[in-house]
Amino acid sequence: MMKITKKIVRNLGLFLVLMMASCDSYLDVNENPNNPEDAPISGLMINSTYESAKNIFRVGDITSNYVQYLASPNPASASDTMEPVSNNNTWFNIYNVMTDLTVLIEKAEEQEANHYKGAAQVLMALNLGMGVDIFGDMPFSESFTFETVTPSYDDDEQLYAMIMDFLDEGINNLQGETTVSMGEDDFIYQGDTTKWIAFANMLKARYMIHAKETSDYSASEVLAAIDNGFQSIDDDAKVAFFEQDINPWADVARDNADLLLGGWISEQFIQALDGTSYPAVDPRLGLMVGTTDDDTFVGTVNGAGRGNAPEQGARSTLVEDQYYTTITSPILIATYSEQKFIEAEAAFEIDKNRSYQAYLAGIRAHMEMLEVPQEEIDTYLADPSVSMGEGAFALEDIFKEKWVALFLHPETWNDARRFDYQYKDMDVPVNLNPDLNGQFIRRLPYPDNEVSRNGQNVPDVTLLDRIFWDE
Repeated sequence: MMKITKKIVRNLGLFLVLMMASCDSYLDVNENPNNPEDAPISGLMINSTYESAKNIFRVGDITSNYVQYLASPNPASASDTMEPVSNNNTWFNIYNVMTDLTVLIEKAEEQEANHYKGAAQVLMALNLGMGVDIFGDMPFSESFTFETVTPSYDDDEQLYAMIMDFLDEGINNLQGETTVSMGEDDFIYQGDTTKWIAFANMLKARYMIHAKETSDYSASEVLAAIDNGFQSIDDDAKVAFFEQDINPWADVARDNADLLLGGWISEQFIQALDGTSYPAVDPRLGLMVGTTDDDTFVGTVNGAGRGNAPEQGARSTLVEDQYYTTITSPILIATYSEQKFIEAEAAFEIDKNRSYQAYLAGIRAHMEMLEVPQEEIDTYLADPSVSMGEGAFALEDIFKEKWVALFLHPETWNDARRFDYQYKDMDVPVNLNPDLNGQFIRRLPYPDNEVSRNGQNVPDVTLLDRIFWDE
């Protein structure tokens, strides 16, 4: 990823303050003197690319406990036990970005800035998809006209059709002529439209694989999108951070070091990589999480808390200066590794050899991203429990390795629900919310603020009601 210029870095903080103050989503229908319609498309692109990456973190921060990457150090914590916590900030941040993108699309259309419009449509698909995947039905069709504070909800399956339309239209616009070209105001690809087109195709594959159990699913269409998607880890969609506004996972690690406890690693994740749950010891473990003061890896049981180990350093946590937690580490939006695992799943029933090779390539891509030494990569891939051969290769192998490779990413919760949480040794948390009847959570509740503002339209759902692709 190209370096962000010092000029953009200097201006970003002030710009974000102004933009976030102006983006009131559909809830404010009064005239706003700082309305984002007054912002230039370049400024809207800065904010939209940056805040889209932050939304990946915001959703991942919620879901990482559900998929047992992280665990709370405190017993019976709501984040572990799957209580119906209101996620007002996440809801509003998703809508704030979509509000900016709505304006960006309109302004780019007026100026015939088709590349900006195409990139904005891809980001709209990304943010809308994040929202639908965790909440289900959402207000969209009536949300950005500033004509109502009580917009109706669109059906989740219909919203998925809109997501695919945004991606197709985005690709078309990115392939066409433009009056204005993107540059360093694009924090993801610095205006490289070829990579934007690959990103859009990768997202098409991501959202199509979600719908694998529906009647509209086509494995050949997923593989066609992948053929036009990422070609290597150099194509990964990501936003790097900087010392003025550090990577949010680095902030979690720093807070934990200062005894503001967070980022404790689940026992499930530790044991999946340390040779306990699976035969192979994974060399990525020490590059992703920290050791205890005794230089060992010890996880925390989800829902049970730290038990008799109250001292800092008695459990593994996120620690500073690793790949995911360096101040300038990128937030990964979509990766070549993820795409290879999507390919492996899509090809499994129709081309087993392609599926198996994609599975191995997905592991290698993630290890190379983490800069695992080549000898250790070769040793891990040579283990018969990892390279089991095409005949013994199963879907659960794909889901397990994808779970490792998408560490802290919200996409894993979509996989966990599609896979019915059948990861080896993954049990429901201790002190589980009794309303779940011993089952894993399937969706987030609608935010309290949305219920109070738009209660007549908010669907009546429980935490066990499923998104359409999970039924």
